[in-house]
Amino acid sequence: MSRVVHPIEQESYRRLRARLDTSHFPPLTRAVVERVIHSAADLGYATDLVTDEAALEKAYAALHAGAPVVVDVEMVAAGITRRETVCRLEEARSGPGLTRSAHAVRLAYEQVGPGALWVIGCAPTALEELLTLDADPALVIGLPVGFVGAAESKAALRESGLPAVSNVSEKGGSAVAAAALNALLYHPTSYSDSPFEEKS
Repeated sequence: MSRVVHPIEQESYRRLRARLDTSHFPPLTRAVVERVIHSAADLGYATDLVTDEAALEKAYAALHAGAPVVVDVEMVAAGITRRETVCRLEEARSGPGLTRSAHAVRLAYEQVGPGALWVIGCAPTALEELLTLDADPALVIGLPVGFVGAAESKAALRESGLPAVSNVSEKGGSAVAAAALNALLYHPTSYSDSPFEEKS
């Protein structure tokens, strides 16, 4: 079933593109950058996000082939409306040297195994825990927010060499993490069919 784009969303993208030229980005990178900016009304993400088109292409294929999507918190899950997600935070328990978010990542990995897409928008410790596992992810969307550990965990993600979407600064959050995943969900199979493309 094709997605119906609301006129307000179309107008929002028109205004975004009037203020920021995104035409130089490759297709999936552009989709992610624009949807993240749209979700936060923050043009700064254009230079703050770190993506790789080849990694996004592989993740796009995995996602549309049915790979599991794991989220760190229900707020991220709530923003992903066209796909079921796995969130194990409710069952997780903290312990010595282990946050609930980190334990939830362990539980989720036990459930889904390798090849999943991980969407982390809240807890840096969830991202840190994921990096200790042999998760072999299709993609890690690592956009946790905060002044303690967020930027450091995202730097560690980039250094890990895993296929990822991250950003350099402390900003992030559930809405932008969900937006990055939605960009891959919503993007048409034929990149020329995007409802947001300007017609010549």
